[in-house]
Amino acid sequence: MSAPAGPAEALAGALTAEYAAIWAYGPIGVRLSDAERKAAVEAEAAHRGRRDALVLQLSTAGNVVPPDRAGYALPFPVTDRASALRLAVEVEERTAAFWRATLPASTGAERDRALAALIEYAVRATRWRRSAGVTPLTVPFPGRPA
Repeated sequence: MSAPAGPAEALAGALTAEYAAIWAYGPIGVRLSDAERKAAVEAEAAHRGRRDALVLQLSTAGNVVPPDRAGYALPFPVTDRASALRLAVEVEERTAAFWRATLPASTGAERDRALAALIEYAVRATRWRRSAGVTPLTVPFPGRPA
């Protein structure tokens, strides 16, 4: 993923990633139970919070707010716990990549928020990997394309 042209474009990209993440947690959550389902609900809420903050930030600054879509294509069918956990890891990694792309285009408090999102999503992806029994648990540079 190349760095977007400017801060507004980078944040718009992060917003579209947040939309997709929120949508994906529906199919993820229904395939999980107990503590994992609770973690999925909390993850979705975190993505919703970031989405709402981005919509407010972009609209207040007079920037274009990309619209949410009615639905998103999943990269593979989510039919059981294993595929739900695999998707949860992928969602967090993909969303982290969009926040990572905002870092070079941002400064000050905006950069701090982008870094906080990148860290939060990298940590969450690690937790999902642990739940799925995936090794290694961590990746060397979260949000960076492989």
